Amino acid sequence: MATNAMNKGWSNPVTISVLLILTAVSAGLYLLQIINTPVLALSLLFSGLIASAIRIADQWERAVVLRMGKYKGLKGPGPFMIIPIMDSVSTYIDQRVRVSAFKAEQTLTKDTVPVNVDAVVYWTVWDVEKAALEVQEYKKAIEHIAQTGLRDTIGKHELSDLLQERDKIADDLQQVLDKNTNPWGITCQTVGIKDIVIPQLLADAMSKEAQAERERRARVILGTAETEIAEKFEQASKKYTDNPVALHLRGMNMLFEGLKEKGSMVIVPSSALDTMNLGAIGGLASLSKIATEN
Repeated sequence: MATNAMNKGWSNPVTISVLLILTAVSAGLYLLQIINTPVLALSLLFSGLIASAIRIADQWERAVVLRMGKYKGLKGPGPFMIIPIMDSVSTYIDQRVRVSAFKAEQTLTKDTVPVNVDAVVYWTVWDVEKAALEVQEYKKAIEHIAQTGLRDTIGKHELSDLLQERDKIADDLQQVLDKNTNPWGITCQTVGIKDIVIPQLLADAMSKEAQAERERRARVILGTAETEIAEKFEQASKKYTDNPVALHLRGMNMLFEGLKEKGSMVIVPSSALDTMNLGAIGGLASLSKIATEN
């Protein structure tokens, strides 16, 4: 029997009320001298048997009834009657979804990294008869199977898989649990990986590795941008090679953009002064600026 299920005994509000009423009636009849002492004793015994035959199961429970030690059936939810002395209610099994936490400490992954993993499993009893007759401590059995299955799952995966594919690992573990618990009338609905703890030194090394990887990507992106810029300048130079007027206008535009800012200084190579006549243009721009200030 599932001894971890709840056993309420015979005491409940209805039982106590019936017992008090029948006892009061028996005592009243005795005081009125309607019944004698032997009959009073039998009446009290009968009252106790009647009261103990009334049982109550909550909405989410099923009562497992045994008759002379043999499985008779399930009762509930709500009030029900049993045959005194012959029948007994062994357990009240809860059919609500329950959660069990379990962990695997210092378990080696496939690449021999020790990890601590915390997980939870949500399970429920869907067949009360099987749960009552097939397994004794089904709650402890689920926790032990879950822990063993978690250790086996960790040993089959590398650390990177554990960190990146938690959902897949949880699904694999759920299938292992369902395979073992379904014959007991129990189903594991969801398995969740709460936390994966790795050694601090390894965590620091992984952090440095990730930082180096980000720096490498940044340098690659910067180099790609420089390459694209160089290609664009090469294309622009081809446009200006056979078109000196366009190059001259571009030089004038660059000089104009530089002189728009107050207090700005434009540095132009001497070769550019010769090829694009920027010296004359710069002098005219300076004279124009001085005249404007005066």
